[in-house]
Amino acid sequence: MKITREEVQHVAKLARLDLTSAEVDRMTGQLDAILSYVAKLDELDTTGVPVTTHTQQVVNAFREDEVRPSLPRERALVNGPEQNGESFVVPRVIG
Repeated sequence: MKITREEVQHVAKLARLDLTSAEVDRMTGQLDAILSYVAKLDELDTTGVPVTTHTQQVVNAFREDEVRPSLPRERALVNGPEQNGESFVVPRVIG
């Protein structure tokens, strides 16, 4: 077995998950199956296989940063429930 109940409980505690005993058992089995499969991948001979970070060869997908006309402020604010002419007005959340 690649993972124990105690490890699952530890990770659940770190993630602030309150798992029942049945959920811990199920999660242990599922994670063990996943880790066992990943361990099988270690058996593959990857000699000569180039390291990749993307599935496609993308050099630079960004457009040039140029100034363009944007949505006028009045038009952007018209759909908000409450605005003050400069920005949306929202309830204060920080005291």
